[in-house]
Amino acid sequence: MKNLSLFLLFMLFVIAGKAQSTFVRFATNKGNITVMLYDETPAHRDMFLKSIKRGLYRNAEFNRVIKDFVSQGGELDDTILNREKMNPQLGVKRFPAEIRPSIFHKKGALGAGRDDNPGKASYFSQIYLVVGKKQTDDQLDVIEQKKNRKIPVVQRAVYKTIGGTPHLDQDYTIFGEIVEGMDVADAINRVATDKNDVPLKAVVFNAVVLSKKEAIKLKRN
Repeated sequence: MKNLSLFLLFMLFVIAGKAQSTFVRFATNKGNITVMLYDETPAHRDMFLKSIKRGLYRNAEFNRVIKDFVSQGGELDDTILNREKMNPQLGVKRFPAEIRPSIFHKKGALGAGRDDNPGKASYFSQIYLVVGKKQTDDQLDVIEQKKNRKIPVVQRAVYKTIGGTPHLDQDYTIFGEIVEGMDVADAINRVATDKNDVPLKAVVFNAVVLSKKEAIKLKRN
């Protein structure tokens, strides 16, 4: 059974890495993190790239860090919601969800934040990196019962060997994953925070799109 799980895990990463074309580096004051954006979620991929081009993720911060859960970057919920409340004439702007059954909240996943809107649409200006925890079969069984859905065998194997946040699956759009610098992401997730999960020392990052040459070199490695 152990060999089967490892094989399934290997196949998952082979499939996930196939034909993906866009990579982004988060240059942080803790080190660099490189993420691969999924071509299976093209709208979120392109929205994120446009946000980077506009400078939204220049000198941005991981401003909400919950240990063994997620590290959130960009604008905070309160900032977005208060702006909308103060400027009702602008309306509430959300980005349509791209939730795929085969894409899930494994450790290292890159997701788009959102509020409790019924369409599960994303914010334009908030992302998060999944850290999570390793799960047991019993824990995954409980999540299945609560969510009233089956967790695929391959995904269960990943959650048991690598970890993640499976209870978020199918509720938020995941549009990429870390391919380099998971140790940096772990370090960020361990920083000291206040009671509101805000880091006591700012964790600043700049998001930069890798060139085609850099992307090809990364794939070869």
